[in-house]
Amino acid sequence: MRRRDYGQYCGLARALELVGERWALLIVRDLAVRPHRYTDLLEGLPGIPTNVLSTRLKELEQSGIIERRIAPAPQRGVLYALTPAGHELEPAIFALGRWGAVHMGEPRPGEIVTPDSLIMNLRAIFNAEAAAELTASWEIHAPDLVVHLAVTDGKLEADVGPAPGKPDLVITFRPDELPSYQELIQAAKCGLVELSGRRDLLETFLRLFTLPQPA
Repeated sequence: MRRRDYGQYCGLARALELVGERWALLIVRDLAVRPHRYTDLLEGLPGIPTNVLSTRLKELEQSGIIERRIAPAPQRGVLYALTPAGHELEPAIFALGRWGAVHMGEPRPGEIVTPDSLIMNLRAIFNAEAAAELTASWEIHAPDLVVHLAVTDGKLEADVGPAPGKPDLVITFRPDELPSYQELIQAAKCGLVELSGRRDLLETFLRLFTLPQPA
């Protein structure tokens, strides 16, 4: 599969040549959460053909955006991870994610939410200015999913799984399926969640993770 060449000496054109192919940025999105096995990526990107995933991984590796690592013991096999150059794409992914979130509208038939996409959406919409000097942590529970968010002196860490220590507030959301962050925020605003811990931190959570209204 030949990579698209725009024939322009332009930073944006070069970026699109490197990560503009179909599925490429979504692979980078998932690897920005944590390293993944090939099978993890395949599971988290339903609909991607196996030959396309293999091709994109090869292209991204050749471009220096991702690298292969040996999984630490007791695991075995190969993990795909972002290189430092790959991590430099995160601000651009966050900016695109925020812009796209404002224009998403209602979910279309067949669209799903994955744990990695939920984490990256929460990272993208995080209001760092409102979090200045704040230290607090949350754990969000939904069917088949636990994620944690921790702000330390205004800096956010967010990942799949339970919090490393005891969170300040546990928010339990009970939909029929994995929620989008819009559904989670709306349920929290309407009081349709269970809370355990510092209940005052729900308002803080909403202030830090609610998108502004589109112009």
